[in-house]
Amino acid sequence: MAETVQEDRRFLRDDWYGEEISGRHYARCAFHEVDFSEAVTRNAVFTDCVFGNVRFNASRHTDSAFTGCSFRRCTFFDAEFTGCKLVGATFTECELRPLRVTGGDWSFAGLAGADLRAVTFQGVRMREADLTGANCAGAVFADVDLSGASLHAVKLAKAELRGSDLSALDPLDAELAGAIVSPEQAAVLVTSLGLHVRA
Repeated sequence: MAETVQEDRRFLRDDWYGEEISGRHYARCAFHEVDFSEAVTRNAVFTDCVFGNVRFNASRHTDSAFTGCSFRRCTFFDAEFTGCKLVGATFTECELRPLRVTGGDWSFAGLAGADLRAVTFQGVRMREADLTGANCAGAVFADVDLSGASLHAVKLAKAELRGSDLSALDPLDAELAGAIVSPEQAAVLVTSLGLHVRA
């Protein structure tokens, strides 16, 4: 059973290193300079919380939610999110490499300008996410729902994109050299250029 919701609390320089956070719910809380390194969350809920200069290095998150949360200057070195919900979460000046995300819902997430080189998103829902100007070179976006996403000036050189919805991608407004796509995706991209493919 989930614990009582902790609301409007402020956590400053707390040491949560390696802590197991299960079934807890935090709403509108502020976490500043907290160490979440190697912490494990499971079925934890963070709603409209603010994280500033927080270390999530090597942390593992499973079936947890960070909806509407704001992350500023946080580090996620070697962090993993599995089946998590980060709808509406925003990331500003964060270090997100290397990061692995499997499943879950990151729709409306704000990742504009983020350095996402070589990160992995597998089977993630990212509808209407903001990836404007993000550097995703060498990243893996496999079976990702990017429908309606903001992809202006996104860098996807040598990225693995197979199985993902690329309907919102303008090939003339992105860096795609060496990106890997399926024949079906190639047809979508060609159509978006106004070309017709005929046998």
